Amino acid sequence: MTDINLFSYDLPEELIAQHPAGERDASRLLVADRFTGKIEHRFFSDLPDYLREGDVLVFNDSRVIKARLYGEKEGTGARIEFLLTRQIEKKGELWEALARPAKRLKPGDRVTLGEGFSASIESIGEDGLVRVMFTARGGFFNALDRYGHVPLPPYIRREDGGSDAERYQTVYAKAPGSAAAPTAGLHFTENLLTRLKEKGVETVFITLHVGLGTFRPVQTENVEDHKMHEEYYHISDEARAKIDLAKSEGRRVICVGTTSVRSVESAYASSEYDGSTDIFFYPGGKEFIVTDALITNFHLPKSTLFMLVSAFYDREKILEVYKEAVKERYRFFSYGDAMLII
Repeated sequence: MTDINLFSYDLPEELIAQHPAGERDASRLLVADRFTGKIEHRFFSDLPDYLREGDVLVFNDSRVIKARLYGEKEGTGARIEFLLTRQIEKKGELWEALARPAKRLKPGDRVTLGEGFSASIESIGEDGLVRVMFTARGGFFNALDRYGHVPLPPYIRREDGGSDAERYQTVYAKAPGSAAAPTAGLHFTENLLTRLKEKGVETVFITLHVGLGTFRPVQTENVEDHKMHEEYYHISDEARAKIDLAKSEGRRVICVGTTSVRSVESAYASSEYDGSTDIFFYPGGKEFIVTDALITNFHLPKSTLFMLVSAFYDREKILEVYKEAVKERYRFFSYGDAMLII
């Protein structure tokens, strides 16, 4: 069994980014070569220097919804917070959500969220998870846009506002459904995408709606005992064809973010290209069969994301890379800097 503490590292709190960089591609880029061990310090705008004609970049085009909602429980006025984590019915308004405080809720309770917008508790699960049916005059997503909040993670110690609605979203976001941003993609600009296209780099867009599977903390002492929550993903026939051709021709498939990794690896391991995944990567576990290189942010200690990166590179070596990033004062987590592992 693998001790969770093997995936811990020291991080000064002041290195946790509270705001995005002035410009998306002005964030820093640490480049780590898995084969030579070489580390370089660049800026994200330098990314084209490391890519070549024929490379395929895989992006997650999921769009972050205003997944944090505040309301009052009918009858008592108790303040209730919801964080939407997964849409249960694609055409309906039934969602899985984290509720705080869940202990104040029971099935049948109603929570008023805004004018003509309310929630009815269908069932109560474990760890604050509830099933909620929403009723919204004028449509659910319209109400969410009006009354919801950008779901900034808890280590960003401020309320959402200002530029968050734009900056906690990739420039290519399309399919609404994520409760957190696929953060590696936040560094891309339209201009950078154009430069990559001019260099002959191909782009593929897949969808994984980010939910509990990505950001739920590991609460077991042994890594293998952790159970991932399922997240919905979709890979189109066009995207699959581009990836298939690249792999058959020996060209690199470079995933932008851990969610892109989990999508393509799930799909190619199961031959299912539209479904849910609970795939979990850690050193000594599943093998990577598609991903040749990875663009990713710096992740929380003991998180499943840090374990995935450790499995892709090497646990001891990635800890050394993170130690170097701390020494060089990189900015960490969602609004922080990025790394390219080649």
